[in-house]
Amino acid sequence: MPTPPSPPTQHALWNGPAGDAWVQAQALLDGMFAAFEPLLADPLAAQPDAQVLDVGCGTGAVCLAIAQRLGPAGHCTGVDISAPMIAVARERAAAAGKNIDFIVADAQQHAFVPAGVDRIVSRFGVMFFDDPVLAFRQLRNALRGGGSLHAIAWRSPAENAFMTTAERAALPLLTLPPRAADGPGQFAFADAARVQSILRDSGWRDIQITPLDVPCSIAREDLPTYVSLLGPVGQALRAAGMDPAVRASILSTVVDAFAPFVQGDRVVFTAACWSVRAG
Repeated sequence: MPTPPSPPTQHALWNGPAGDAWVQAQALLDGMFAAFEPLLADPLAAQPDAQVLDVGCGTGAVCLAIAQRLGPAGHCTGVDISAPMIAVARERAAAAGKNIDFIVADAQQHAFVPAGVDRIVSRFGVMFFDDPVLAFRQLRNALRGGGSLHAIAWRSPAENAFMTTAERAALPLLTLPPRAADGPGQFAFADAARVQSILRDSGWRDIQITPLDVPCSIAREDLPTYVSLLGPVGQALRAAGMDPAVRASILSTVVDAFAPFVQGDRVVFTAACWSVRAG
């Protein structure tokens, strides 16, 4: 097998194949991760006038959930590096009649208004920074006194067998880019001690990092779509020039590897995450 290619930059990835894939899979992913929305949004019902920032907001599901709980004086802003995903988020907010601002930017670099928000939330959006200390310092500066952070990030690959099944099954069949242990990437926050250090070094206090296990599922009929679009395997399967018969064979093999997670007409797994809180 040839040497795996170097992974693309985060900007290129999320404004290219990964961003396009998440747009195509928006409904599937919203359903898969629906259980995370109330964890981040429900507390805002007690603070309806809050100014909220959603970091790595993607196609806007969490922003929409938060906007539904805020009162007329409250407001939610979403920031994401992916222009294609933000375009979908804006369309969804307009269709729902919600006044949500969306910013296409790298939160690590963006000049947020100092002390402009009461709450910062994130569902799987904080693991992709090239310089996480700088990024969290930027976010801390955007927070008002007495404000808080609540971010949800993945724990280790070993604890998330569902999320690594496709790669393990495809490894003999495809050339995949290596995952960097400390990111940026899906599992960059697997080490709680490292996350603690990042937050402490960027000025956060009252840091609490606790395990969070959330049941998730998708329809069994959506599994081929999930495999063919998302993650390193999805990206490889969508590469130009792959023989359709080879692609179909690899896809079938990889889909079959998810058999341990199939329960009737659903594919069920537990998302092993960290709940990260700080002020």
